[in-house]
Amino acid sequence: MAHHSRMFTRRHSLKLAALSGVTLCAGRAFAAPSPLTFDEMYGKIGVLGLEFSDKLKQLTGKEIRMKGFMAPPLKAEAAFFVLTEIPMALCPFCSSDSDWPDNIVVVYLSEKQTFVQPSTTIEVTGTLEHGSWTDPETGFVSLVRIRDAQYSVS
Repeated sequence: MAHHSRMFTRRHSLKLAALSGVTLCAGRAFAAPSPLTFDEMYGKIGVLGLEFSDKLKQLTGKEIRMKGFMAPPLKAEAAFFVLTEIPMALCPFCSSDSDWPDNIVVVYLSEKQTFVQPSTTIEVTGTLEHGSWTDPETGFVSLVRIRDAQYSVS
């Protein structure tokens, strides 16, 4: 009987070790979002225009955090907003496309949040995506997006 309980204890220890390994792995998956700045988004300007930086490519599909300013929304009920490096007081949609800076990031919220003043610095966290994509609802074209995002005033 003593042999049996020792074996049970050893087996129990192995199970616990395996379970704690799973917990460690899961803990790593919830690591703090990697910071990304507007200056780090693009590398050099190539023949085809702006080229994505290595850092941006490496962070694609991962959770990131970025600080910036919320451009006035396209419409009150928009599912996304545009994050800019500098505050934009006027609605860029009301004028020509050339008024948009090159390094904008389109932010798709995981759930609705109240929009903030364009002069307020915010920090956005979410999953980074890059490559040209057209929003089916609005036709708005973006090169860099943050999906399943949320933000806070920083």
